[in-house]
Amino acid sequence: MAAYGYARVSTIDQNLTSQEQALRKAGCDVIRAEKASGTRRKGRSELETLLHFLRPGDTLVVTRIDRLARSIKDLQDIVHELKARNVALKATEQPIDTQSAAGKAFLDMLGVFAEFETNLRRERQLDGIALAKRRGAYRGRRPSIDRAEVRRLHAAGLGPSAIARRLGIGRASVYRALNE
Repeated sequence: MAAYGYARVSTIDQNLTSQEQALRKAGCDVIRAEKASGTRRKGRSELETLLHFLRPGDTLVVTRIDRLARSIKDLQDIVHELKARNVALKATEQPIDTQSAAGKAFLDMLGVFAEFETNLRRERQLDGIALAKRRGAYRGRRPSIDRAEVRRLHAAGLGPSAIARRLGIGRASVYRALNE
């Protein structure tokens, strides 16, 4: 029966130190940490490693529930998996007890608020992008291929595979450029 910590921040310029210190203080000898978005479970390899490693009687410790998941569905899936494997969940900064009805309700409410916060941030970001587009300050990502060069090489008799090799791009990009 061991306590294992999981720490997460969303961006590479954020720091994991305070979470790791809190998890050590909570008795975690092993801490898995990563810098990845919490909006999706996919792509969070440290979390997956930890979830596969946990055994019955162990405790998964996070500082806050939003470090574990920012989607209510992901949070519920993780909690369900932990419960099925007889693994407890603890948050150092929140009174989480997944064994009681009140604790489960509190956990779900925290998950809803984490998802709500993510949705608000996404709306603000989209509003900012729309405003920048109206001002002409936002044009999106620069094209990564030279469409004129693709068409020129095709007119010179090269096939899509040869064009892709010569320009160092994917064949699908060549086909898209030729179909525009």
